[in-house]
Amino acid sequence: MSANTRRRPAGDSDLPPGLGKADPPADGSRGKDATTADSTPAVEASDRRARRFWSTRRIPAVLVALLTAAVTGLLLYDVVSVRAGRPAMRWRRRLAEELATRPLDDVWMIAGAAVAMALGLWLFLLAVTPGLRRLLPMRQPAGMFGKGEVRAGLDRRAAGLVLRDRAVRVPGVQSAQVSVGRRKVKARARAHFRDLEEVRADLDATLGEAVTFLGLARRPTLTVRVRRPKKG
Repeated sequence: MSANTRRRPAGDSDLPPGLGKADPPADGSRGKDATTADSTPAVEASDRRARRFWSTRRIPAVLVALLTAAVTGLLLYDVVSVRAGRPAMRWRRRLAEELATRPLDDVWMIAGAAVAMALGLWLFLLAVTPGLRRLLPMRQPAGMFGKGEVRAGLDRRAAGLVLRDRAVRVPGVQSAQVSVGRRKVKARARAHFRDLEEVRADLDATLGEAVTFLGLARRPTLTVRVRRPKKG
């Protein structure tokens, strides 16, 4: 195993090698069941469903506001000029003439309507979708209620680095790549020794436990693929 694959990212301090396991009591009164019971509160979720984070979308909002203000201001200026006895601007007379004379099946009319519809659909999707797809909402601890509650999120790239670090620690894994999505986690690893099925089973168990202890509000589906490195 090379030095590059053994390097731990800074965010991996939350996932020690003994992931999710508590130290046994000194009196030895509890065994393996105590480990599960002690680790349960760390991943216990509240009854409420964690909501996704909404993007402010400043750039689209600024562009729409500036464009609307420019068009509205120019139109109002032209209307005031006409009311004051001056002729209307050339562009408004030309636009009114084109709209009055061109048929509805004209190519330019259809193209303009398609562009306007696409722009309106894009703005509608921006208004009704949360955005921030790279930020995964985390579970909220039970008992946190009220408007001033604290919400936590985990970056998908950071989660992928943590899971990749856990994957390369599995015996037999030479290298690993982990991509984290909103609903799926895909892990691809190369094993240079041990049976592939054994490595895949260990990876599935290790990454499954690591995904649980990431504390995500919605547990993604885990897919693990293992193969031999290419020769030569």
